[in-house]
Amino acid sequence: MSETATYPLRLPRSLKAAVERLSRQEGTSMNQFVAMAVAEKVSALETARFFQDRKARADFKAFDRILKRRGGEPPREGDEMPGPRGSTPLQPSKTATRQGHARHPLASLRVGSDPFKP
Repeated sequence: MSETATYPLRLPRSLKAAVERLSRQEGTSMNQFVAMAVAEKVSALETARFFQDRKARADFKAFDRILKRRGGEPPREGDEMPGPRGSTPLQPSKTATRQGHARHPLASLRVGSDPFKP
């Protein structure tokens, strides 16, 4: 860290004990452990905000046009579009399953669906 600021931090005793134990296991100081934990949380929140902003600017009609273009190569095994809504979702290929490459849970999202809604 090139520039630091001091911040007095109050933690519940149980959380402080966990931080002490985990930082010892990681071979870091408590300060470094807490700083990295805060950095990870900030990164996660900023990443979620980034994708929400990108979604707000998305042109789903243009995306659909691009996906429906003719030509090019057929999709590779496992990259096919899912069937219509309500149909059975695609299952991972036997080859992919044997190799430990199951499909990502978001792979079956339909174009225009909102991945941020439950």
